[in-house]
Amino acid sequence: MIIVFKHDASEEQVQAVVTRITELGMSPHLSKGIARTLLGAIGDEKILNAHPVDAMPGVERVIPVLKPYKLASREFKRENTIIDLGDGVLVGGPRFEVMAGPCAVESREQTLEIADILKGFGVRILRGGAFKPRTSPYAFQGLGEKGLKILAEARERTGMKIITEVLDADDAPMVAEHADVLQIGARNMQNFALLQRVGRLQRPVMLKRGMSSTIQELLLAAEYILKEGNSLVMLCERGIKTFEPATRNTFDISALPILKYESHLPVIADPSHATGIGYVIPPVALASMAAGADGVMVEVHNHPEKALCDGHQAVQPAPFHDMLEKLRTLAPAVGRTF
Repeated sequence: MIIVFKHDASEEQVQAVVTRITELGMSPHLSKGIARTLLGAIGDEKILNAHPVDAMPGVERVIPVLKPYKLASREFKRENTIIDLGDGVLVGGPRFEVMAGPCAVESREQTLEIADILKGFGVRILRGGAFKPRTSPYAFQGLGEKGLKILAEARERTGMKIITEVLDADDAPMVAEHADVLQIGARNMQNFALLQRVGRLQRPVMLKRGMSSTIQELLLAAEYILKEGNSLVMLCERGIKTFEPATRNTFDISALPILKYESHLPVIADPSHATGIGYVIPPVALASMAAGADGVMVEVHNHPEKALCDGHQAVQPAPFHDMLEKLRTLAPAVGRTF
């Protein structure tokens, strides 16, 4: 249920309803918008039928939420969620954000060199994997905590924000100490213990769609994080498995406007993992902007032939810079700044 408060509802009236919802055994989730204050009451909605709260002071009306994903839905929150990473970096706002960097942190020298290049291009969010979930147990698995420290050094050096993947619930606090955004990879989209753990950390989270998951399953996975009280969630379309072998995955371009319609959460596109082909990434990034994504995540490597991880799907600096210029040209046509 969504409880809509009157325009002039006092803080005391709002807190009284929060207290009542808690007493009834439901989970309250408060959302204060520009024009309205809303309270999501998560739990058995039949309770509110027996104990109506619409008669309480300050309450305008009570609306049932029909979607199975309550907190992620547009029914719960009409306006877009904007995630503030600090220093003016706002994901989900008018500016189209680009997250870029190597697939994996391979060394201090490699990471800092790429970070310097990207900073010069105007990129504000650096990606890089310290922990790498690989299909083969013999492939490079990342540098772990050493990699996190290298990323933290890159942030100090460039001022860029850091996004990196967390694989295990026990490691989540350590990753959160070094990163500005915690990434949940496609293979962990339904690792519910991990989702609940990052939900309790109150750190921005980017949740990637599972390679065989529906849009509804992605939104329900986001609900696990939101339900723990963490509203700083962004969704990521990174391609799904189909019968087509021409690309690494099939990029579901239609998922972008659907997610923006169904949910208030920011939506990021990952054309690198979606296509797996360097020359295909820039046009798919442009298509993502046109389709309504709030940003893209792109793998960039200055020496992809020497990369320890996914060098074939990395864009080199020169074509990446060209891609940025094309995004800058396209942005005004779709109502974005860049």
